[in-house]
Amino acid sequence: MLYTKRPIDMGRLVALTAIFSVCPAFAQTSTTPAVVSSTAAAVPDDGWRYSLGLGVFETPKYPGASATRFQPAPIVGVGYGRFFFGSVADANVPFGLGAFLYRDNHFRLGIALSYDLVKPRKASDDDHLRGLPDIDATAHATLFASYNLEWLSVVGAVSQDVAGKHEGATASLDLLGKYSPISALTLTAGPGITWGSAQYNQTFFGVNAEDSARSGLPTYTPGAGVAAVRVTAGASYVLDKHWNLGARVVASRLPGAVGNSPVVEKKTQMTYGLIANYAF
Repeated sequence: MLYTKRPIDMGRLVALTAIFSVCPAFAQTSTTPAVVSSTAAAVPDDGWRYSLGLGVFETPKYPGASATRFQPAPIVGVGYGRFFFGSVADANVPFGLGAFLYRDNHFRLGIALSYDLVKPRKASDDDHLRGLPDIDATAHATLFASYNLEWLSVVGAVSQDVAGKHEGATASLDLLGKYSPISALTLTAGPGITWGSAQYNQTFFGVNAEDSARSGLPTYTPGAGVAAVRVTAGASYVLDKHWNLGARVVASRLPGAVGNSPVVEKKTQMTYGLIANYAF
């Protein structure tokens, strides 16, 4: 999680960055956007930093689902100097441990190790998945970087399954333009894209011969390629130096071979979230 020296800036930052770093339901997937800071953040100080929040989200039950679910989510962040524990905005990490390798007033580079707190997909999520295997929670190693200006943020991350759960690698890039009509309110909007390795896309969207025999779905091998494209719009409102509110809507599209998977019921995936956060 990112922090700034000025409390009001940190409030805006946490409100925006925390919302979708915990979605959907504390698991990393191709349709989850990377999230960025809402201001050109100053270099974090070397002391302890804490934040607590609660979010409510509506997300697809699994990547490609037509059904959605509501999910409350507690959000906790702890930082000390260049080290952090909790949600990691730049890395699209729901909950992890990591460190910044380099940071200045605009550019950040870091690494993180995280673990899904829930399974990304369960056969019990939907009748359409009957006969398909669950996708297990796994550990991810992530290298991330961000560049932040007052009016624009650019975030990139590369993540690899390091627990042997056959979930491969992803690479994401997001751009968000930022505008503040008043000092307490920051509006953001912009596009993003996620690429998935052949192993990642096969696990989330493929159907092998054994799975086909159990589920009745045709065999399918999507191969490596773009796993999601998206547009994100959000808002963050600072109530005071500690409290802030945030909201965000993400429209994702499962394109090409991924979208044509027999696992996919709906190519357009919508995610909504509201959050209240206290930073101290």
